[in-house]
Amino acid sequence: MEAAEQYKLIMTWDIAPTREREYFEFVVRVFLPALQRMGLDVNEAWATAYGDQPQIQVGAQMPDLNRLQQTLRSQEWTDLHNQLLDFIIHYQQKIVRARDHYQF
Repeated sequence: MEAAEQYKLIMTWDIAPTREREYFEFVVRVFLPALQRMGLDVNEAWATAYGDQPQIQVGAQMPDLNRLQQTLRSQEWTDLHNQLLDFIIHYQQKIVRARDHYQF
């Protein structure tokens, strides 16, 4: 039996200077729990230690592309995303088919 297709939302950003403490509190207490409530399975979080790449990368999966797209058009996502933007810079996102290896 073939496994169901999964889709991944890949988000990258840099933490805004002087906002680190507030950022980490927001991500742990608000952002990640909200993503889970919306049905996104947050299964990757990476921090760049060295180099000219985004400081943070988060991957969250959902089994249905249409549902993922609807989630990203929802008012709940818009509000959450706008809150995140208070703490970060250089935000980017994309949707890809999930693979078993690291994706960026």
